[in-house]
Formats: sequence, structure tokens, C-alpha cells
Amino acid sequence: MSFEWPWQYNFPPFFTLQPNADTRQKQLAAWCSLVLSYCRHHKLYTVDVMEAQESPVFNNKKIERKLSVEAIQVVFEELRKKGNLEWLDKNKSRCLVMWRRPEEWGKLIYQWVSKNGMNNSVFTLYELSNGDDTDGEEFHGLEDWMLQRSLQALQTEGKAEIITMDDGKGVKFF
Repeated sequence: MSFEWPWQYNFPPFFTLQPNADTRQKQLAAWCSLVLSYCRHHKLYTVDVMEAQESPVFNNKKIERKLSVEAIQVVFEELRKKGNLEWLDKNKSRCLVMWRRPEEWGKLIYQWVSKNGMNNSVFTLYELSNGDDTDGEEFHGLEDWMLQRSLQALQTEGKAEIITMDDGKGVKFF
């Protein structure tokens, strides 16, 4: 399935931050939505800011427009404020993009556990993210750092307990 670009993507002014505050807010909302949709479609979790400028999401070769590094930083800062991005370094050169927040992943995982009658079962983290039972589930292939945060959110809600096992970590669902 190919990625569907929003109409703004082929509109040249979209690639220049607008000076009017109202217009800029709408533009940033559209950029945030585009970045999250693109990352979700391609299952991207880690983004390098310098590489991002050459990525199709910020560089529309068809209309020969690309968003400046400074504008990309503004979009990423907006995503950070919304809880969808976390910087990996002080220089803000690499970031984690959370197109679905840990709580949302936790909810999906817990729904799967409940739907399949697996409450009071123990799983290794590998079984959850890469096991045959989860093949076809949206959380299948979830990166380890996000899986752990999702399970921590469930633990906080009292729906799961993260446990240490001989060969790594596991989780018990309630």
C-alpha cells in the first residue's frame, strides 16, 4: 500500500513557514499530521534531523521544494510539545518519533491480551513484539524501547507487571 500525501504537500507555500500566527498554527498542525502519518506508514521511530531534510516527507522533488532544517526543527518542537517526539541528544540532532504514544500502544496490547483470553499469562518481550501469536497485530515488530514504555504504562494502570527473567524481561498481564 502506497503512502497518500495530503493536498498541502503539492502546494509550494507549505514548504515555507508562514509569518501569520493563525496560518502558521494550521500549517504546523498539517506538518505534524504528515510527519506522524508518514512515520506510521513506514514504521519509522528514529529520525536524524540532517537526513530528514532529504527524506521525501520534507523534500518534494516533484515541485522542487524542501523544508529548511530550521523549519524542520520547529515542526519537531511542535511534535515534542504534543508528546509525540523525544530528543535523543542535547544538540537535537536525533529524535524518537512516537506516532502512537506508549499509553496507546499499551491499550492495543492489553486489548489483544484480553481478546485472546491471555490474562494472567506471562510473555517475554520478544514473544509480544516478534512472536507468531502477535503476527498481524499492529504492535508486532514494535521497537523494544517503545514496547517497554507501553508495558510501563500498563503497569502504572495495574494491568500488567514487568518481570525480570533469566533470559531478559517479561510481562504478566492481569
